[in-house]
Amino acid sequence: MKRRVVKVVDILEAKGPGLLTIKPTETIATLARRLQQERVGAMIVSHDGVSLDGIISERDIAYGLALHRGHLHELPVAALMTKKAFTCSPDDSLSEVAKVMAERHIRHLPVLDGKRLIGVIGMRDVFMHRLDEMQRVTRLLSYYVGAAQ
Repeated sequence: MKRRVVKVVDILEAKGPGLLTIKPTETIATLARRLQQERVGAMIVSHDGVSLDGIISERDIAYGLALHRGHLHELPVAALMTKKAFTCSPDDSLSEVAKVMAERHIRHLPVLDGKRLIGVIGMRDVFMHRLDEMQRVTRLLSYYVGAAQ
């Protein structure tokens, strides 16, 4: 039996619609509030909601605090965002994406279909898929062991 390769598009479909973005002109204070409200660790930076300008995470804010101290909250997101973000495509395999994340020490990858932003995949998404996969295998093995007895 050949195992089906899980692709980024499969994860995006399971997550459902919705992509959190922030404009590069918004302030770090606004970003911090949105991260807290949405309970996420990063946001895609996009001036129009469909193109990728960059990505910004909690880590960027922490590093920015060391440099900008009391003025951090007034800075625009563009001042701290990572402009050349690593990306993936909907056709990339989950294994490829996990490898990039591990090698590059990053937790979030914007997903581009051509130049159009269609989602973001995070390390949590990869982890949850792997966990679901292991639980399915465990149930299947338990069934076979029970049936053999």
